[in-house]
Amino acid sequence: MTLDQQTLDRFVDLGSAGQSIDRADAVAILRSTDDALPGLVAAASRVRRHWFGNRVKLNYLVNLKSGLCPEDCGYCSQRLGSEAGVLTYSWASPEQIGEAVASGIAGGARRVCLVASGHGPSHRDVERVNGLVRGIKDAHPEVEICVCLGFVDEEKAAALAEGGADAYNHNLNTAESHYREVCTTHTYADRERTLEALKRAGLSPCSGLIAGMGETDEQLVDVVFALRASGAHSVPVNFLLPFDGTPMAGRAELTPQQCLRILAMVRLVCPDVEVRAGAGREAHLRTQQPRALEIVNSIFLGDYLTSEGQAGRLDLAMIADAGLVVDGEAPQPVRTPPAPTVTVRRRGVGTDVLANA
Repeated sequence: MTLDQQTLDRFVDLGSAGQSIDRADAVAILRSTDDALPGLVAAASRVRRHWFGNRVKLNYLVNLKSGLCPEDCGYCSQRLGSEAGVLTYSWASPEQIGEAVASGIAGGARRVCLVASGHGPSHRDVERVNGLVRGIKDAHPEVEICVCLGFVDEEKAAALAEGGADAYNHNLNTAESHYREVCTTHTYADRERTLEALKRAGLSPCSGLIAGMGETDEQLVDVVFALRASGAHSVPVNFLLPFDGTPMAGRAELTPQQCLRILAMVRLVCPDVEVRAGAGREAHLRTQQPRALEIVNSIFLGDYLTSEGQAGRLDLAMIADAGLVVDGEAPQPVRTPPAPTVTVRRRGVGTDVLANA
């Protein structure tokens, strides 16, 4: 299949009606050429803007408990036996958590994501998190709170919903057919059961994937269609960060162009849900990050759980320079931009300093 204009227009018509492209279309997108990429991004952008206009939702991660996880997920720097050298600590103090949350909200975050490593929370952990949620809601009632604590049953999910959490993140990560290549301490079905428990408890399901873990194009399409079928309200698309000290260290499968194709495919399969460029966007999209904003309508602001992200001020500048607006902010009046700073050349020909090349 070639991504000619007639095909792209068909994708836009489907997406604007809230309908998905089919699996053959999705695979064709992933296998399309770089020459077809401008038209593909434009088509995905038309669908994105139909549902979400020019707004970008900012999400802010707070790592409540880091490292020492008993699961063996091969991609994870917090996994059992990890030698990645990431920060490890038990529950952070309420004061530290409060400072981090306030910083994210001040930067423009509309959703705060509270995350704790481990297989799943105890009842005591649930109560601890509920206390944090209540404190944040009291101080910032306008902010959404998403929690991510691992596997939960319906009882714990209901307790978190009653405690004030708006959403719960639990990623499928990869296709069922690829899951045993990624993790052996739990199953894909375990993850599906948690997503079902979240929905029954009334929590907004947030579930996404990680690209670049050795999956085939078909497997990548499988997990995206599974996410659509799951009813996820937000879909984070992460790109593998191959931490040293993990089984996936050194893996390099993605280019900026392929990342854009993946994002466009997700947008066209899940046209009317929040699609988020997650971890790895800086490392893999690189200079193409502003182009990705034409496809996604959500990003994480600042740092991730165990890796540093782009400075928050640069995220905000990137959004503004792309002509987009942070979700939740009032429209700003048109202002005359400041004059650019000009640096006088002091290197190259006519100097004793090497040229900039």
